[in-house]
Amino acid sequence: MSIRILAKELYRLQQAVEKLEEELASAAAGQQEMIETKLREARAERSRLRAILDGQKDSPGKTR
Repeated sequence: MSIRILAKELYRLQQAVEKLEEELASAAAGQQEMIETKLREARAERSRLRAILDGQKDSPGKTR
């Protein structure tokens, strides 16, 4: 994948995490567990993608 595509996906995931954090702050007690699960998954995916993107940026000898 190109760095540009990864960066766009990372941005999308960051927006999703922020939205879920806002939802969690205003959620009823019965919905909090479901939102926390989604938030945990979104954060993990964001971290994974960030690591991939950082790895591609740091790779010596990579041509674009």
